[in-house]
Amino acid sequence: MELVPSKFFITSSSAFSEVSDLNAFDKALISAGIGEQNLVSVSSVIPVGAERIGICDMPMGAITHCVLAQMRGSEGETIAAGIAYAYRKDGKGGYVAEGHIHGSAESLKEILKWKMDEMARIRGVEFDGIDFVTEELAIPMDNYGCCLAALVFTEYRRLRCRTASPSAEAAGAPA
Repeated sequence: MELVPSKFFITSSSAFSEVSDLNAFDKALISAGIGEQNLVSVSSVIPVGAERIGICDMPMGAITHCVLAQMRGSEGETIAAGIAYAYRKDGKGGYVAEGHIHGSAESLKEILKWKMDEMARIRGVEFDGIDFVTEELAIPMDNYGCCLAALVFTEYRRLRCRTASPSAEAAGAPA
């Protein structure tokens, strides 16, 4: 049986800490509504039929799959983190790109657009349009900071794995 995400939400936040970048990250997670989950990083595919929903409460400690972008920094730095996502024009799902930089959210959006354009190019597909969610933070003196953005999968459907086509098997793909 394969778990296929059927619902997701998008969130972002930024935070400061006088103690450490880890504490700034923790505060940003809490502010984004995902600070009580055990986050598991996944790659960047939005399954066919997956629906975007509003941010929802999840049980404390839940294993939570997400595409997460984060950037940590220290005093005097400007940092940015974000995601871009798009659905394929043919209706067969979509993709997410994450990114982080020492720099502005505007510069990051340009980088994310390049990444999404390349994802479409190498797959030979077109997107309906690209949406961006970014955070930018100018970190004050005597502080650490963190920006983050995430696409968080919340619900799943179970599908049976199908046998690969003969051409996929010949190419060495698992069955």
